[in-house]
Amino acid sequence: MEASVYLASPVVKGLVIHPVGPPLRPHCDTMSRQEQPVTTQTIATSFAQLGLPDQFVRSLAKRDIVEPFPVQAATIPDLLAGRDVAAKAPTGSGKTLAFGLPLLAMVERAAKNRPSSLILAPTRELAEQIKEELAPLAKSVGKYVHAVYGGVSYGPQKAALRRGVDVLVATPGRLEDLIQQGAVRLDQANIVAIDEADRMADMGFLPAVRRILDLTAKRRQTMLFSATLDGDVAVLVRDYQSDPIRHEAPSAEAEAIDARHHFWLVQRSDRVEHAADVVASGGRTIVFTRTRHGADRLAKQLDRLGIKAVAIHGGRSQGQRNRALKEFTTGRVQALIATDVAARGIHVDAVETVVHFDPPNDHKDYLHRSGRTARAGAAGSVVSLLTSDQQRGARRMQEELDLWAPIVPPHTDKLSEGGHRIGERSGPKRMNHKSTKTSNKNDDRAVRNGGRRDHSTNAAAAKASTQSVYVSNIPWETTAEDLKELFAQYGKVADATIVTDRRSGYSRGFAFVEMTGSGSQEAIQALNGSNLGGRELTVRPARPRTKQSDSNRSRNGQTKKAHNRTGRGRSGNR
Repeated sequence: MEASVYLASPVVKGLVIHPVGPPLRPHCDTMSRQEQPVTTQTIATSFAQLGLPDQFVRSLAKRDIVEPFPVQAATIPDLLAGRDVAAKAPTGSGKTLAFGLPLLAMVERAAKNRPSSLILAPTRELAEQIKEELAPLAKSVGKYVHAVYGGVSYGPQKAALRRGVDVLVATPGRLEDLIQQGAVRLDQANIVAIDEADRMADMGFLPAVRRILDLTAKRRQTMLFSATLDGDVAVLVRDYQSDPIRHEAPSAEAEAIDARHHFWLVQRSDRVEHAADVVASGGRTIVFTRTRHGADRLAKQLDRLGIKAVAIHGGRSQGQRNRALKEFTTGRVQALIATDVAARGIHVDAVETVVHFDPPNDHKDYLHRSGRTARAGAAGSVVSLLTSDQQRGARRMQEELDLWAPIVPPHTDKLSEGGHRIGERSGPKRMNHKSTKTSNKNDDRAVRNGGRRDHSTNAAAAKASTQSVYVSNIPWETTAEDLKELFAQYGKVADATIVTDRRSGYSRGFAFVEMTGSGSQEAIQALNGSNLGGRELTVRPARPRTKQSDSNRSRNGQTKKAHNRTGRGRSGNR
């Protein structure tokens, strides 16, 4: 018999709620499954009905946030009751407030260097965004939220911890560094939230998450939010939650299923003009870029072409993001240029078109982005601007999505009528990946070369192997985990090595990151010249080792090894 049965109100139609597995760790005071009564619960349709402090309700109302989203309405009562929750919720479903509001309502004041609660996030951008969203609410009840993540100096983070942090938002790598340095203890963190657990798994952070959870209070409440609750995430739920209630919100795929999907093969130098054409013909449009700098640059470029656009990303304050969103929702600007992380809290109706200016790495990110359009049965179009070296990844992603759309030259006429739907069986005959690759190969090359034959037949295959990326001018306090977090935004990171001085043990200011697949090229393009901790990074492919340099490293040890690798780095700039 199910432990609890919930009847969802119309506002949460499609939400499935049920317990997950027996408790393995007695850190939460709950009844056993046999002892729990079968109950019904009507889920609130306003924040005022959820049992939250009045200060929160007033603060949210000032931001025109009155009605909770499904995952918020469903999870907040359970969390306020002290239950562990495992929520399957897609990006953009309102997860931050779902775990943030009850956490802030229950958290106690913290002692020096010993936070009372912990929120784990996979990337620094998401950690910063969570902090920005929760800070005003925390202030209204006299609590303090602080975020720690890699790529910045340890000093201000340690100083904040010494003053006392009630809610600590952290990426796993930087938090483990601070723990090892004795700057923070987690034994009093009796409320823990894990955001985007599936992405933690994809980035290889779950071992660190486990080590961190083992250091928190034994009797704690654990909140877990993830796009999926299977695989490694299911194991995490089993091992670190006690009799959790599971909530399943509608998936991003459900939102993107009715959209018409287009894949255009373009020259990299022409992408801005094609994006402008789509916005001009496609109505209200969200354009996705990979980096903050890319979002700002594209907004300016579109503006010069007569397209009113505004950028929104993690580098903007909450006030700036709110103003940008208001300009977009009221129609003052035609396009919202967004990074993945900044777009997570965007809830805008009647978005007619989504453009992947920088195509995502995997199908889950594609779904999350594309789910911004074609909501509630409305029409919508999704356009991916692909360069020649991105075709293989796009076809592989289509297979995972059961989406079979040809990669064709750009065409802005009848966007909403053309294209293909996910799972659609009408129209062109479905082909397997191998036959699609063969049949389109010559056409693709003709498009990108203007009819000229392309001899780079092995380029895509070469990119599928591991590539070493050279990174220089990194801040001395940067750790290997920091670099892994930074590069994992663009693909799978196999390893990261900071080159240190043999005598002092200090960083020599450069490192090597090993990446698999095509992500290395995207990382190099995005990160070369970017700012990390006040320094401009140099990021480029590392030169392959030679027999001569391997012999030198063997004879002369680590110091010589570092010297040789630095030398190769300089010669690579010639």
